[in-house]
Amino acid sequence: MKKIILILSLIVIHHAVFAQPKKVVADKIIAQVGDKIILRSDVVNAIEDYKRQGQAASLPPHPECAFLEAQLIQKALVLQAEKDSLNVSDEEIEAALDNQIRGFIQMYGSKEMLEEISGRTVYQLKEDFRKPFRERKMADQMRNHIVEGIKITPAEVKDYFSKIPKDSLPFYESEIEVNQIVSQPKANKEVEDYVIKQMYDYKRQVENGTKKFETLAKQYSEDPGSKDNGGAYNINRNEKFWDKDFLQAAFRLKEGQISPVVRSKFGFHIIQMVSRAGDDAVIRHILRIPPITEDEIDLSKQKLDSIRKEIIAGNLTFGEAVNKFSDDDESKFNGGAKVGPDGSTQITIDALDKDMVVAIKDLKVGEISKPVIFDERGVKKVRIIYLKSRTEPHIENLREDYNRVAARALEQKKQLAMEKWFKENLPRYYITIDKEFINCADLLDWWKFVKKR
Repeated sequence: MKKIILILSLIVIHHAVFAQPKKVVADKIIAQVGDKIILRSDVVNAIEDYKRQGQAASLPPHPECAFLEAQLIQKALVLQAEKDSLNVSDEEIEAALDNQIRGFIQMYGSKEMLEEISGRTVYQLKEDFRKPFRERKMADQMRNHIVEGIKITPAEVKDYFSKIPKDSLPFYESEIEVNQIVSQPKANKEVEDYVIKQMYDYKRQVENGTKKFETLAKQYSEDPGSKDNGGAYNINRNEKFWDKDFLQAAFRLKEGQISPVVRSKFGFHIIQMVSRAGDDAVIRHILRIPPITEDEIDLSKQKLDSIRKEIIAGNLTFGEAVNKFSDDDESKFNGGAKVGPDGSTQITIDALDKDMVVAIKDLKVGEISKPVIFDERGVKKVRIIYLKSRTEPHIENLREDYNRVAARALEQKKQLAMEKWFKENLPRYYITIDKEFINCADLLDWWKFVKKR
């Protein structure tokens, strides 16, 4: 029953439905916890999906044993969650199913293609996934319920760290914390009006049949993400990363209809609704970005230079200035911090764009750069950068890496609590395991209770 929390990560909501009509030969029940059964196909499909996700190299030794243990752990947690009346709402499951289906549609290009490849309707696919989604969420709830009150003290962190062999301590490259305030120069009205006029001309050409929308998108759109495929995107009304005004304009359209010119944070768009199914839609769009002159860039520089002087004078904190003045939606509500893929504000230099690397090269910790120009998706912007901290390359230690060590120590403490919970509760469950798994070292703790029956 070792590494229960890690083992749980092996439970995947698999894509086995896409292998239909091919079936697993001689499928059978290979284990049971209470009234929760585990089929051979559950384990086989989970392993295959793990490989499909590019994780083949990280498969554990004897993967059938490890994946069966993961299934046993999940079934036990679900069983206890039901006994404790923990509940997952239908709305939560429906939202998770919608997200999964959207992911499949993105993967295969359209709802129609998804249904053709799977041989099932979207409704049927959602029903296939409903039970495993609910079980996964109930298991997560039970796990959180078991460990929710567990905290870690500084003394425990120190004790945990002291037991790590010195030659096993990780080495960290230099890391920095940087915050930014971004100003996006605005094109002058005459330039904007000219671009808008051009876009209405595109709209007329499509509506009178002179040109196809996708042809104009390939020719004129300034969106590198969709230009080559005729401006096409699969979108969902509830996805947060789309510009709000763009999304609202798109979902006001009927199939085949083209929007008026829409302003977003990226520039100006016209949008064509290709097809729609509830909150999901396929659209095409043309993006035009009004060119910015040196005059507009200089205005942004002057604005940020004034803000910088106010911060240095102590009249304004950097965080307050971000909230009031920054045009960067991604960092506006976290003090302007740049974050890594794991959400940490401590990042390595290679996680920064090349313009920022140059801008902070001569900055000292605590200093704020002068306004500098940078390029984001072909749009020129201006920013000031605050270098909050910088570490030297080093071997892990408590002074510089306390939060990292504490997080690991807390996770270990939760792991031990989970193992204790299982040892206390396994005797209560009716457990069966097929004899073909009798040599699985991963299942020794489970076999103790199977043999007693």
